[in-house]
Amino acid sequence: MIHIAKRLENVEEYYFSTKLREVKKLLEEGKPVINLGIGSPDLAPPKVVIEAIQTAVVSENAHQYQSYQGLPELREGMAAFYKNNFEVHLNSNNEVLPLMGSKEGIMHISMAFLNEGDQVLIPNPGYPTYTSVTKLVGAEPIYYDLVAENNWEPDFEKLEKLDLSKVKLMWVSYPHMPTGAAGSLGLFRKLVVFAKKHQLLLVNDNPYSFVLNAHPISILQVEGAKEVALELNSLSKTFNMAGWRVGMVLGNPAFIDAILKVKSNMDSGMFYGIQKGAIAALKLNKSWFDEQNIIYQRRRLLTFALAEKIGCTVNKNTVGLFVWAKLPLGIASSEAFIDAILYSKHLFITPGTIFGSQGEGYIRFSLCVEEAKVQEAIDRFNFE
Repeated sequence: MIHIAKRLENVEEYYFSTKLREVKKLLEEGKPVINLGIGSPDLAPPKVVIEAIQTAVVSENAHQYQSYQGLPELREGMAAFYKNNFEVHLNSNNEVLPLMGSKEGIMHISMAFLNEGDQVLIPNPGYPTYTSVTKLVGAEPIYYDLVAENNWEPDFEKLEKLDLSKVKLMWVSYPHMPTGAAGSLGLFRKLVVFAKKHQLLLVNDNPYSFVLNAHPISILQVEGAKEVALELNSLSKTFNMAGWRVGMVLGNPAFIDAILKVKSNMDSGMFYGIQKGAIAALKLNKSWFDEQNIIYQRRRLLTFALAEKIGCTVNKNTVGLFVWAKLPLGIASSEAFIDAILYSKHLFITPGTIFGSQGEGYIRFSLCVEEAKVQEAIDRFNFE
């Protein structure tokens, strides 16, 4: 008998991978399921981006292997994007590394810096991939709780009481997924001080910077952050390019070089046309974000109404691509709650528990659903 690797013994299939099969089965049975769970933008990328890739496809070298570091113009575009939007100055030659999506970066960073037995600080609630990748590389997840009463920010007093001697890396994500907490430069300063004190690598996962967020920030804005911090970012949500798989990791040249050593053994470069499209996207000005946010704001208001219709409460002062809603009093299980709605109203909503134990009692709505569909979801409760 051939046995699977031990590294998979404590790693489960991604929740959405399994749950969407269930949703697909309902659709195949003719059930009109509205998917309010997945954060995959349904809006189109900018027209200039589509035109750029169309032109690039017929270029002479479009179909050859590309550089592991990406085109120089792409790295320059990423550096310029950070300068224009965050006032962060980066050397495009050695402080910027394009990725095939920031999810890839989570794996590359973990492989570059973690040894078996190292510990990793992971937010609870937080992106499930931080945990799964940590386990895949043989490291140990150490969860730090985030709570609404502290605006879903780390409790540094509790962190200091932990045994941090084996901690090598700490994941943070602001704007926070799934709760929509915006974070602040003040929080980032505290995190940088904490990372320096305990000599750990701090990584801010920052893909929701520009969605319904009037004041985008980067951890690299903090003085001295490059000594201990990296930042991941992505074009997926910012420019509706989720399926294109374009991300970036930014920071200290020594850190970037270590990640490149992993990446260069994992792929053979990003497709030329996609890079050209990404270059075009990164040149867009604030008006693009404003136009997108008008759409997302209308959707968010309807989603607030839907959440309230099913008895949930929401914090309306959040940012990002999701609405995080607290379940009605007396509801013990978010998973049972969303399953009941899935099978009675044919609405798929994400249970908070997939993001960690601190997500129990909450559900998450995606704003990647057109207004008419959200209104239809509301109407399904109006006819009870």
